[in-house]
Amino acid sequence: MAKNLKVGGVTPFSATDYPGKLAAVVFVQGCPWRCGYCHNPHLQPRTVDGAIAWDDVLALLRRRTGLVDAVVFSGGEACMDPALASAMQDVRAMGFGVGLHTACIYPQRLRQVLPLVDWIGFDIKAAFTQYRAITGIANSGDPARACLDAILACGVAYECRTTIHPALLPDEALLALATTLAGKGVEHYVLQQFRADGCADAGLAASVTPGYPAAATLAQIGAMFPRFTFRNGGH
Repeated sequence: MAKNLKVGGVTPFSATDYPGKLAAVVFVQGCPWRCGYCHNPHLQPRTVDGAIAWDDVLALLRRRTGLVDAVVFSGGEACMDPALASAMQDVRAMGFGVGLHTACIYPQRLRQVLPLVDWIGFDIKAAFTQYRAITGIANSGDPARACLDAILACGVAYECRTTIHPALLPDEALLALATTLAGKGVEHYVLQQFRADGCADAGLAASVTPGYPAAATLAQIGAMFPRFTFRNGGH
């Protein structure tokens, strides 16, 4: 039931979390991965009751009717919560579009909610065989691959994105990953430069390299996709 959704926070207005739409963002608690560059580490644990009751979120959203176009479920990892589909149905019933941010951790639950989603922003963190170096979890590239395939197969509007840091993804790794994604049929790809805000890993925050990625690398990657964006300051 939607009332059981463990909400960690709400942003009443955002112009950046759903491309082309004004949105409210609901942050769902919980994530099993421990990516060093995570800028929402406070949302990784799940508390008994959540920080905000779902009824209170709905009351806020009613006040946003006519002011925002959509509600984006983010995290943490929103697909971790079994109440996500029910919450999305509540939002749709209010007339809002539905967006989802996901790190591609739970393929089965993602497939369940995809019919309720109008747009999805999803992370592909590295080559699927190299995921453990990012997430700290063995074999975490397997669900990511399955989620990618499900998203591309369903036809939903999407943004595929990768957060980049020279210590984790040197230029040659970026090129290899982009080649793999283009080969799978990804048409909209975004590289997001690591940002130190909220990052609990002091080593990553201190080791940013000027000139990364190289302009030539970005040009090569951009040529692989019909739509490509480089964000200098990402998630």
